[in-house]
Amino acid sequence: MLPTVADLLGLDVIRRGGPRVVTGPAGLDAQVRWVHVLELADAAHLLRGGELVLTTGVALPAEPVLLARYAAELAAAGVSALAVELGRRYVGTLPAALVGGAADSGLTLIAFEHEVAFVEITEAVHARIIDAQLEELRASERMHEVFTELSVAGATPDEIVRQAAILAGQPVILADLSHRVLACEPGRADPARLLAGFARRSRALPASGRTAYDEALGWLYTPVGARGEDWGRVILACDRPPRDADTVLIERAATTLALGRLLTRHAESLDRQAHRTLITGIISQALADPAEAAVRARALGVPVDGRQLIAMVLRLRDPGGVSGAAALGVSAHARVLDVADAAAAACRAERIPSLVGTLDDARAGAMLSVSPRADADRVLASLAGRLGSGWDGLIIGAGTAVGSIRDVRRSFLEATQVADVAAERPDGWSFAGSGPGRPPFYRLADLRLRGLVHLLRDDPRVQTFVERELGPLLAAEPDTALLSVLAAYLAAGGNKAEAAKRAHLARPTFYERLRRIERILGTDLDAAESRTSLHVALLALEARDPVDGSAARPGR
Repeated sequence: MLPTVADLLGLDVIRRGGPRVVTGPAGLDAQVRWVHVLELADAAHLLRGGELVLTTGVALPAEPVLLARYAAELAAAGVSALAVELGRRYVGTLPAALVGGAADSGLTLIAFEHEVAFVEITEAVHARIIDAQLEELRASERMHEVFTELSVAGATPDEIVRQAAILAGQPVILADLSHRVLACEPGRADPARLLAGFARRSRALPASGRTAYDEALGWLYTPVGARGEDWGRVILACDRPPRDADTVLIERAATTLALGRLLTRHAESLDRQAHRTLITGIISQALADPAEAAVRARALGVPVDGRQLIAMVLRLRDPGGVSGAAALGVSAHARVLDVADAAAAACRAERIPSLVGTLDDARAGAMLSVSPRADADRVLASLAGRLGSGWDGLIIGAGTAVGSIRDVRRSFLEATQVADVAAERPDGWSFAGSGPGRPPFYRLADLRLRGLVHLLRDDPRVQTFVERELGPLLAAEPDTALLSVLAAYLAAGGNKAEAAKRAHLARPTFYERLRRIERILGTDLDAAESRTSLHVALLALEARDPVDGSAARPGR
C-alpha cells in the first residue's frame, strides 16, 4: 500500500525539517505516488497526480494572483501535497496569497521550519514507495496463485470465501439473491454482530450490477454470476475505506465462485453446500460457540429460538445403487445428493424451515425447526411419508426434539445411530412398534435390544462374549448351516415345529440338528437363559460382521 502524506510526515528525514501543516489537513490521508522537486511556477502540466511537490519557492511569482493560481493549478493536477522550505524565499511564514489559494482549492500545504535536504527526502520516500509497490505485486501474485489453485481444485464456495477472507484480512460473506448467507468467514469479527439483521441490510444495497462500496455499512460488494445471469453477491466487510486491491480481490473471488458453479456437475446446490457446512460444524463441534451456529442458521432462514429442533438422518440401505443404479453409473454420492434434494423439497412442501445436506456417501441429514405447539411425531410421519414413497431402501432415523441449538448435536448422533441400526436390520427381525400403521421412521425407543448390541458391537467384552457363546459352532460349521437352524429356533421363541417350518426343513432333520448344536455348544436349548444368551450373541455377531451374520438369519 502506498504511503500517505501523514505517513511521510512521520519519517525522520522529514521530521528534521520541522514540518507544519498550514492548510488542507483533510488531505493527509492522500496516498503519495512519487516525490517531485520543482522550482518552476508553471509546472502543473508536468505532473500526473499523487506527487509530493517539494520547493524552496525561489522561482515563484510575487504577485498574489499568480501565487493563488499556482496553488490552484497544483490542486487541479491532483498532487498529494505541496511542501515549501522556509528560509530562502520566504522567511518565517508563507505568503497569505499562497496560503489562501491552497485553502480555497483544498490543497494540503506544508511549511518546513528548518532547512532540509530534498535529496534525502526523495531517496527515503522513493525507497518506501518502491517497497510498497513490490509488496502489492507479491500480494497480487499470491492472490492469483490462490484463486487459480481454488479453481483448478474445484473448491467449494465455503473454501473460496475462507481464502478470500484470509487474503483480505477482513470478513467475507457470500449471499444469494434472497439475501441468505451461503458462506461466511468472519475472521476476527464477532459472527453474531456481523450477521445481525443481514437480510435487511443486504436489501438496502442497490443492485448496481457492478462492484460498489456502501460507506454507511462499510461493505464492498460485487455480483456473482455468469452468462449475464447473477445468482449472488460477495461482500467484504471493511473496517476502513477499501483499497484498489480489495476491489480486485472480491472480483477475483466472485469470478472463481462463478466458474466453480459453471464447471460443477452432479454436485450439491449452493443451498445444500451451505447447509451441509453448518450441519457438519454442529456435529463435529467445529462451531465451538452455539450462538455462532444459531446466527448462521438464522442467516440461512432457519429460526432456532423458541422452536423444537429435530435431527433427521436419511440413510440408503444400499448406497451404491438400487435397481441397477450402480450399473447405470449413478454414484453413491450422487444418490445421496438426490435424497438431500428430495428431503429439502419435502420440507418446503410441509413448510418446515430446515437445514438439509449430505453427511457422507450413505447419509443425508436435516435439522427441522418445528413450532413448539406442533406434534413432532406427526410432522416426522408426514415428511417420512413424502420421502418413503419415492425411494426404495431409504431408512429414516429421528433424534429427540431439543429446545436449543446447543443440543442439536446430541439429536443428530442419536438419529445417526437409529438410522444405522435400522439400515442393517435383517429380514425376520422387527423393531418395537413395527408393522402396519407404525410411523415410517425410527426413533431410539424402536431399537430395543438390537440397538443396544449395535452400539456396543466394538466393545472387546462383547466380542469375547460372542466367541464364548458361538465360537465352537462357528469353528465346527464354516458354512454356517447350523447357525441358520439356531437362528430360526430362537426367532420362533423355542417352538421347534414353527422353527422347522421357517427353516424349510423336515422336523426330524431339524430336531437332529438342534441336538447337534447342543452337543457342540455344551448347552441346553430348552433353557430360557441359554436361548437368551445365544440370541444376544447372534445379534452381536451380525452387528459386528454382517457377512457372517447374514448367514445366521432364518431362511438363509
